[in-house]
Amino acid sequence: MPRTDAPVGAQQWVPSEPKSIDELKAAAAGCEGCELYADATQTVFGRGAANARLVLVGEQPGDVEDQKGLPFVGPAGRLLREAVDDAGLDATDVYITNAVKHFRFELRGKRRIHQNPGPAHITACRPWLVAEFSLLKPELVVILGATAGRALIGPSFRVTQQRGKLMPWPASAQHPGDFPVAEIQALATIHPSAVLRADDRETAYRGLVDDLRIAAGALT
Repeated sequence: MPRTDAPVGAQQWVPSEPKSIDELKAAAAGCEGCELYADATQTVFGRGAANARLVLVGEQPGDVEDQKGLPFVGPAGRLLREAVDDAGLDATDVYITNAVKHFRFELRGKRRIHQNPGPAHITACRPWLVAEFSLLKPELVVILGATAGRALIGPSFRVTQQRGKLMPWPASAQHPGDFPVAEIQALATIHPSAVLRADDRETAYRGLVDDLRIAAGALT
């Protein structure tokens, strides 16, 4: 399919009745729902057990994730794993994914510099997120940062206003019918990459851990 500035969306690549996360991952490998596929190395899909109690939703893969094909394995991912441990969450009971499955970047010399996904990329990739949630049965959803919040809650989402607060899920979603899970809870916090960019990393990290501790307390 030719590259286009008008994303067609992922719908035509998403299996109509997926039976497993592995089936979705295999189908997503061929997705050309927006132009990001053309420059990215590969699709980076979610990972973890479909029966995980906790689902973490981030923004998009970074440079390391794009090369390795796994979410949250770069610097932000390492920091997130430390925060999950420090918050007392069970890292083996987590499913982790991103709102956008391809790396968006700007090439500067030989360096690939991260660029935030735009609204069109979030919309184009959203069918994959909806398909993942059709198979997931979490007790809690943690939203990592603004892009994930806009994908799940809608364009009015603001991390500064909604972080650290337990919200009913999927009732708080812009389109709750897209997420056929039991009435559970969601919690928003900053993306771990925001900690890495912060002037005061120690304070920013403490805030992330404090939010995740609220998530840990919400799990039954």
